[in-house]
Amino acid sequence: MRTSPSLRRKLVSVAAVSAALFSAAGTTVAVAQESAAPRAAAVPTAQTEAAPGIAAERLIVGYKSGATEAKSNKAAEADAAAKGKEAGEDVDFQRRLGTGAALVDLGADLTRTDVADVVAEYKADPQVAYVVPDRLNTPQADPNDTEYAKQWDLFESTAGMNVPGAWSTTTGSGVTVAVIDTGYVAHTDLAANIVAGYDFIADTAVSVDGNGRDSNPADPGDYYAANECGSGIPASSSSWHGTHVAGTIAAVTNNSKGIAGIAYGAKISPVRVLGKCGGYDSDIIDAITWASGGTVSGVPANTNVAKVINMSLGGDGACTTATQSAITAAVNRGTVVAVAAGNDNDNVANHSPGNCNNVISVAATSRTGAKASYSNYGSLVDISAPGGQTSTGTANGILSTLNSGATTASTESYAYYQGTSMATPHIAGLAALLKSANSSLTPAQIETAIKNNARALPGACSGGCGAGLADAAKTVAAVSGGTSTGTTFSNTTAASIPDNGSAIESSIAVTGRTGNAPSALQVAVDITHSYRGDLVVSLVAPDGTVYTLKAASSSDSADNVNTTYTVNASSETANGTWKLRVQDTAAQDTGTLNSWKLTF
Repeated sequence: MRTSPSLRRKLVSVAAVSAALFSAAGTTVAVAQESAAPRAAAVPTAQTEAAPGIAAERLIVGYKSGATEAKSNKAAEADAAAKGKEAGEDVDFQRRLGTGAALVDLGADLTRTDVADVVAEYKADPQVAYVVPDRLNTPQADPNDTEYAKQWDLFESTAGMNVPGAWSTTTGSGVTVAVIDTGYVAHTDLAANIVAGYDFIADTAVSVDGNGRDSNPADPGDYYAANECGSGIPASSSSWHGTHVAGTIAAVTNNSKGIAGIAYGAKISPVRVLGKCGGYDSDIIDAITWASGGTVSGVPANTNVAKVINMSLGGDGACTTATQSAITAAVNRGTVVAVAAGNDNDNVANHSPGNCNNVISVAATSRTGAKASYSNYGSLVDISAPGGQTSTGTANGILSTLNSGATTASTESYAYYQGTSMATPHIAGLAALLKSANSSLTPAQIETAIKNNARALPGACSGGCGAGLADAAKTVAAVSGGTSTGTTFSNTTAASIPDNGSAIESSIAVTGRTGNAPSALQVAVDITHSYRGDLVVSLVAPDGTVYTLKAASSSDSADNVNTTYTVNASSETANGTWKLRVQDTAAQDTGTLNSWKLTF
């Protein structure tokens, strides 16, 4: 394969994937357009570009399961060579991704028409399921000056996420969150919660750490000079982006310094995919696979499998089949995938991975609770969370852990950033709290719980900001049995109660709930009986646990049972078949169970 420095250097000159990377929100970044012959009509432009106007240098090829190339690297290599020969290009198989797809290298000097020719060869092959460009993604954040202040995003009543109210129930212990980002720079306010991760950047020109993939996810800095990442792209200092994201999720708390993490009992596994000028889909796909417990060739098995993945990154275009495949597999393994909607003030439908399926796509809100001016929007946004709006004041951004080094690491620090990158770890942190509070929750149930318990945005949102502003305390309470939501299930079929006989049971099937029943489950009972002291009334949970609502009493000669009992059922899964059991324990009186209901 081609690995000469001159060829690989061009790979990192395509950073202008989305507007305003580490610049003021709304700034327009000029992207140099390549002069080339028109592309082949049969292949859409988006399938030939690594970024708008930039021809792809690598392709991700997914073969159908029955194809030899799907399992044999040798066969995939031969197929790449054959496809290249047909297209008149030199195409090399590079490696197998964790999803089983093949990464093929096209070199650095192809026009979009050249790439289209290669894509067309793959698309014409009935054994190929998909072929997509290896696109470049960039951190979705907008950093600002360092200044320390309170974390309004956690607790302010207007637009905070009501996090402290959840901490009495859970702090995220037992859950690992993978931060797929720029890696981690040492910080004493995070160190105790960092576990092993991995560096998935294969290209040394992107990684700038002197080597390719390895077990060290340390962030060496992602600074670049003017025009180094594309014509017209100004110079940028190192962002330490992954460390800022990690601090929001799980900074050490109650340690008399710095900030509080949302899920400060959780652990962070830093997974490095973004380096100088960004990072490619192929590395991100393998990172998603590995972080969620999948197998990636040449990479040791993950001993810190994440139940939550945070991806505060993105690029332009539709979600490719290659990326979607990795995300779907991760979710099927039981891992929640939270992603940034993007910072383009555009419909998220135009930006990946915020437009992928099976993710929680997060928009950003300001300190007033309105959609942040830069945040993407649309029907594919699932939820909103604080992302900050520093144009109204630095302290209106999101404060988190950082480093003061402009290029390489220097002293640890804290800084305000704004962006959907900052909103996303709020949701990843909440997901960790939920998984810790109720380990049986699936990714779909966690997403549903977050949406169902959100509150209306305090401010305006034009275009769609999902279910509203996430509420940590309310959501944790809902999945751990903390509060009633007012949802009622009932059985109105009358049943006779035999005199001094066997118990009868009446059933209610509860569906569509998330997590456990509340600690104040309401059980309303309507029984007609001429001597209620004869009766024993019990609630039977789906797992068979019996809660006695009323015991027999020879001194209770009144008629009927028409009352509502309160049961602490927080240890019971809400969904399932609940039963009311009624038995007459003495002779001479009969009765009827008229109806009963459960209110969650």
